[in-house]
Amino acid sequence: MKLTDAYFPYSFPAELADCACCPRNCHADRTAGPGGYCKSDAFPGVSSICLHRGEEPVVGGETGICNVFFGRCNLQCVYCQNCQISSRSESIHIEYQSLGSIVSAISGLLDGGCKAVGFVSPSHMVPQMLAIIKALNDSGRKPVIVYNSNGFDSVETLKSLEGIVDVYLPDLKYMEARLSDDYSDAAYYVPVARKALKEMFRQKGTALITDDAGQALSGLIVRHLVLPGYIDNSIQVLRFIAEELSPGVHVSLMSQYTPMPAVAHHPHLGRALNESEYKRVVDEMESLGLYKGWIQELDSSGSYLPDFCMDHPFERY
Repeated sequence: MKLTDAYFPYSFPAELADCACCPRNCHADRTAGPGGYCKSDAFPGVSSICLHRGEEPVVGGETGICNVFFGRCNLQCVYCQNCQISSRSESIHIEYQSLGSIVSAISGLLDGGCKAVGFVSPSHMVPQMLAIIKALNDSGRKPVIVYNSNGFDSVETLKSLEGIVDVYLPDLKYMEARLSDDYSDAAYYVPVARKALKEMFRQKGTALITDDAGQALSGLIVRHLVLPGYIDNSIQVLRFIAEELSPGVHVSLMSQYTPMPAVAHHPHLGRALNESEYKRVVDEMESLGLYKGWIQELDSSGSYLPDFCMDHPFERY
């Protein structure tokens, strides 16, 4: 039996009947129910919509960003800080499945002063994301659109977003296939992410355009979370950015890694990053001439950890 689209004012996007919007290329019929690697159906599947002042001040500005967190990620990172909503489990909390309720929640934050909407973990939900953007535009609202992905994105899908996404905010997690396979269940993450980042760079280049208040209007910012015990991986990530994109790309180098319960006893991932590890990566960033971007204080570990059981997951920060 096909799912009803009674709660989705537009017809289900046709591509979801043969889904290949992310690099998993499952070709699942998501209009018939949950399917494919992500175990998602054709509804928007949003776990949280909230005001967030994140790691990069230029993204949220003084007013913060309206972040839309999709449930069930197309990567399954064993150390994910959003594990409450990113799991493929049937038991994760999905707060919104009606396009109307999603647009209403976003509109409330926009009307309260937010200028940007960030779609978090959107790679498997791009057709639904586009429907949300269209509904916002139809209501007369044209916020800055931020695409905050894990870097495991289809180039074909990214090409379809040219002129729609204003700011690309991808993670670049790995340059070592062993790590992506062991920790994110994606043995081919590296070649996929390399191509995806090059496509984002083709669209945006090095320029980060901001408004008078310093909030990003257009551009590319590459994020990288330094994992304890895997400093060589981080150095390879930075070298890729500098040598195959440009030293002028804005980089957000994060030290905020926090061990989650699933990796509490892991020999590397079961601890926080130490000062000497992060310093090595920062030194490499400087030596490569990556002079645009942000680094974090080492004691930021845990400072950005959300609790999606709360109405405002980041409110304590």
